[in-house]
Amino acid sequence: MEKLNPTKRDNFGSKLGVVAAAAGSAIGLGNIWKFPYITGVYGGGAFLFVYLGFILAIGLPIMLSEFVIGRKGGRNPFGAFKKLAPNTPWKYVGLMGVAAAFMILSFYGVIAGWSIEYVIKSLGNQFHEKSPAELNTLFSTFQESTITPVLFQLLFMVATGAIVMIGIKKGIEKFSKILMPVLVLIIIILDVKALSLDGAAEGLRFLFYPDFSKLTSEGVLSALGHAFFTLSLGMGTIITYGSYINKKNNLIHTAIQVTVADTVIALLAGIAIFPAVFAFGIEEASGPGLVFITLPNVFELMPGGYFFSILFFVLLTIAALTSSISILEVAVSYFSEELKIKRRNATILATVLISFLGILCSLSMGIMKDVTFFDLNFFDLLDWISANMLLPLGGMFIALFTGWYLGRKKIKDEILHGGYISKFFLNGFLFLVKILAPVAIAVVFLHGIGLISF
Repeated sequence: MEKLNPTKRDNFGSKLGVVAAAAGSAIGLGNIWKFPYITGVYGGGAFLFVYLGFILAIGLPIMLSEFVIGRKGGRNPFGAFKKLAPNTPWKYVGLMGVAAAFMILSFYGVIAGWSIEYVIKSLGNQFHEKSPAELNTLFSTFQESTITPVLFQLLFMVATGAIVMIGIKKGIEKFSKILMPVLVLIIIILDVKALSLDGAAEGLRFLFYPDFSKLTSEGVLSALGHAFFTLSLGMGTIITYGSYINKKNNLIHTAIQVTVADTVIALLAGIAIFPAVFAFGIEEASGPGLVFITLPNVFELMPGGYFFSILFFVLLTIAALTSSISILEVAVSYFSEELKIKRRNATILATVLISFLGILCSLSMGIMKDVTFFDLNFFDLLDWISANMLLPLGGMFIALFTGWYLGRKKIKDEILHGGYISKFFLNGFLFLVKILAPVAIAVVFLHGIGLISF
């Protein structure tokens, strides 16, 4: 493989490729696994209403900011800030993104490994005639075992590394164009089935009818935090992908298309899950176990459940893969551009290091569960640091950097590479990234570390 040439970087080959890859980055376990269960926990439609407001007011502006920084900087997150703000501490914001990517993919790969295992369990019809208690035991036994979860986590990481190693255009873009349509097709099939069930209307009412009496301050903060997490913001992925976007692409259109795609998939996941949950009288506020414990029970009760359980866990695995390749690319681009390591070797190094952390995350559910840091096992520690510190801090600094450091002219010039921007839109965008987004994210951050509570 040829040596790295900093002046010649691989780029996305088409507008469709950009949207497919960036949407794939945003669409992941957060949409299929996390969004339905936190919507259930925080009361359905009211939570959804607030969540959509945060997506529009904060998620979209931060995503556009990351695209601007990435394309203007033309480097990995660390290199982009170093280029745009030379001889300043801003580069460490990019380094936070790289660190967040390492931590997130470590435990993300573990959950993705669970989804692969559940594809196999579905194929083997292992949910048949099992009670909810037995399904809970099935998941707990697998989760706490030593070998099998690690093997599936490593299998997932090898698949992720193989795609990233090929490159941007021939690897990430090509596979995103294949995986994203498959993902959409599967979730539509699941939606059609869910909507055909008796009692489905009650599930739709729960999801879309806002009952604000059920919404707590904790739910509002969770909606803001999830709006941030689900769009892959603050972890360097959108900056990295932005650096591969052609100057002819309209960044506003791209940011809107990715945000809409991510939100639609999250809603479709809710439509696939809640009608079925209500149709069979299952508890909708089941928490994180909704996917791996509650849904297998739903599939067991559902006509054709064997087929649809396979489809669902294949969907979960594909969604995880489209996100994991973007997260790994953050680390690979950093190693190749800042440490001047060939892409092949950078991919291997990043995959090995992240997989090692992932093994520790997996074992912390079983033989290492008594090894804790601040009363958290290793899995939960990396989750807490990334979700409560690195992502919100990264997002807040990205907003401040865009609004206050880059300023109006540089933002306008970068966006205008791809077309027209109205004065009204630019003024609104600047207000959001200068004032509203930093304040809102700061509230989430301070609540996440326990300095304020509501």
